Amino acid sequence: MSVSIIIIIVTCLISYTALNNYDQLDKLSMQPYMVKHNKEYYRFITSGFVHADLQHLIFNMLTLFFFGPYVEDVFLQLFNMKLMYPVYYLLGIIISDIPSFLKHHNHQHYSTLGASGAISAVLFTFIMVDPWVQIRVFFFLPIPAVLYGVLFLGISAYMSRKGGGNINHDAHLWGALFGIVFPLVFYPELGTRFLELLTRR
Repeated sequence: MSVSIIIIIVTCLISYTALNNYDQLDKLSMQPYMVKHNKEYYRFITSGFVHADLQHLIFNMLTLFFFGPYVEDVFLQLFNMKLMYPVYYLLGIIISDIPSFLKHHNHQHYSTLGASGAISAVLFTFIMVDPWVQIRVFFFLPIPAVLYGVLFLGISAYMSRKGGGNINHDAHLWGALFGIVFPLVFYPELGTRFLELLTRR
């Protein structure tokens, strides 16, 4: 069983139980004020395993299901160790939450949750490795992965400015950046390869 599938199973179990238990959802969500003042640093990780609703959960887990195993194989080829992919996934959750923590650590009622940072990281690592592969939006509309990435970032930026809800749309943006930078730090040649692939069309 792939690491991605294990993450999906664990996330679904935790998210589903938390959606039926508000106290658990509140305890696991990312609340910068509680992190700063109560030193509840665990929230940087647990917030990535709970979701606002079933739609939020299903969207994130479907994205991980389709792209996670591919990125997992890429990491195995690059690093020759299975541990690197789960470390990368958890870092995607943590790093994408840092800007929200810095922005809202004095806002007592601010709360956010979801695996969006890590999911965006997986998606954009995939796009960097194979930018022209066809992604079927809503299962029937095929568009190139690189175009999907541009649309994804545009929608996330719009939703971030709009505000409302507990979904951290800023995490989409920071997670995407992490998904690009992380592999480039270790293998800068991936950037050159990406640019070469873009110019082939």
